Amino acid sequence: MPSAELQHTFRVAAPPREVFSHLADPAHYVGLSPLVVAVRDVRESGGSVRYTAVERFRFLRVLRHDNVIDVTLVPLADGLPGAAEISGEVRSPGRVRMSYRFAIAGHEDGSVVTDTLRLRTPPGLLRFAASRAGAVQRERARILADRLAPGSRRT
Repeated sequence: MPSAELQHTFRVAAPPREVFSHLADPAHYVGLSPLVVAVRDVRESGGSVRYTAVERFRFLRVLRHDNVIDVTLVPLADGLPGAAEISGEVRSPGRVRMSYRFAIAGHEDGSVVTDTLRLRTPPGLLRFAASRAGAVQRERARILADRLAPGSRRT
């Protein structure tokens, strides 16, 4: 299957423990990942969390498609308070697969997060999937920084 890796590094004005806690909670992905409109069936098993998420795609601002995906989230907080990691896998219909990793490190102004995505798609879908994933990745960074900014209301 064709594949691509996308990486985006950004700063958040919150300590690593707070960033980690936010990213380790599946409920926070609603709106954090701009396409995710629902999270359900959350279950913990052996240090990982599995859940179902619904991504909503809009075409021509009128047509709507809800894509139901299976997500595995693995929080690794061994390095806290200074650093932590969350990784996982997304399985989407159409044989689109994505592994992800958030590496969270302390910084003088809060945290530095490196968001790495590895996409695998059937032939012909990689360019579309990578462009959507890259846009979501950049927007997720902005939303996370806004949510965890000092004085903000957490969502």
